[in-house]
Parts: sequence; structure tokens; C-alpha cells
Amino acid sequence: MARPHLTARTLLRLTGALAVGMAVQSASAFSFTEDAQKDAAEDAARSAAASAGLTALPQPCLDELKRRKIMIVMGERSGEGITADQARYSPHFNAIHKRLQKLGIRTLTQQEIRAQVAQAEVDAYFRNDPDAALAASKKLGAQLVMRGLIEARSGMNPVLHIPEVSVSIDYALLTSGGTRLSEASASAESYSGSDTLAMARTLIEEQADGVVNRLLGDYCAARPVGEEKKGKKKGK
Repeated sequence: MARPHLTARTLLRLTGALAVGMAVQSASAFSFTEDAQKDAAEDAARSAAASAGLTALPQPCLDELKRRKIMIVMGERSGEGITADQARYSPHFNAIHKRLQKLGIRTLTQQEIRAQVAQAEVDAYFRNDPDAALAASKKLGAQLVMRGLIEARSGMNPVLHIPEVSVSIDYALLTSGGTRLSEASASAESYSGSDTLAMARTLIEEQADGVVNRLLGDYCAARPVGEEKKGKKKGK
């Protein structure tokens, strides 16, 4: 049987169709690969968050937070005012620090803060002094500040008639200039002992996951990704 004769035009059409098919297949494969990589990254982030007892943040917001640097500062309110000597609060600092680290968020160590920032500038975050707070952040290259304030109250339980101590820690996520972005708190009571810092350490270890979830979750909910870029474009 004679083979059918293929004209040049027919060959051109077949070649074109084959090329289109290969391009579609290649594009589809690329798309699938890209999607798989994205899903794997999100799964890894969720797994890391779960292992830390944290709620997974929206991936775009987590990516934005990973590009920032957070400074954690701790203080304590008493009848004499606010004490913010950072060396005094190492366990309370570390409870939050290690959870942010597990999410891949960069935080400054206490050693870096003490080496580069004067105590008066750390105090600025507790006395709402935006100029001094901004100066401290610029020295360290921090875009966000996570501030924790411990407060203890003691008294007599009206029912049991025994001494009781209550400890609360109020946290706030601030801009480098001290503007509040989100907040969270933790509290506990004890009928024995007067070591309020030890109580606060136990408290934050037990409730740190919830504190970090609330601070970062509210930040992500209130701050659309890309907002900063839009602001920069408007300022040009």
C-alpha cells in the first residue's frame, strides 16, 4: 500500500501542534513543581509551629516577619516605678525568644541589647518615649519590639484568710518608635511564696505559646501583607 503523501503545510501543522503540546506539558509540570514546593514550605512551617505549640500564621505574613528583626525587652512594675534591667529577666526573655526562633523569626539576644543600647533607651519603651525608643531600635536594626511588663499584687484572700500573690504579664508588639500594634496578657495566682519573679517565670513558660499566638496573630490580621511596600511607593 502506498504511504499517504504529506504536504509541507500538513507537516508544518503537525510540528506546530507537537510544539504547543510539549509547551503545555512543560508549563503544567513547572506549575505542579512550583505548587508542590510551596505546599512543602507551608507544611514545614505548620509542623514547626505545631511542635512549638504555636498556631501557624498565614505564610505571607510569616515571610514578612522573617524579614524583620524583633527586639524583646522585659520590665517590672512596683511601688517604686518600673525596673527594666534586662539581665534580671533572662528566663522570661528566653521563654518568648525560643518560640520566635522556632518560627524562624530573628530576635536580638540580651547580650546584643546590653552591648549596644543604653539602659535609658531600654527604659524608653516603658515610659512611652518615642524618640529615645526609635534611637535604640536604629542602633540595633530592629523593626519591631516585643515588650513585656510584669506586675505583682499581694494581699489577704478574703475567703481563706491566707496571704495570696497574683502575677500578671502584659505584652505588647510595638513599632520601632513605640506605637502599639497588638497586645496579649498572662496571669496567675498563688497562695504561698513571695518570689514573684519565679512565679512570673513559671507563668510565662506555661502561657508563652498563647502570648506569641495572640501578638503575632493579631498583627497579621490587622496588617495586610504589602502595606509597607505601598507606603514606600506613596512616599516616593
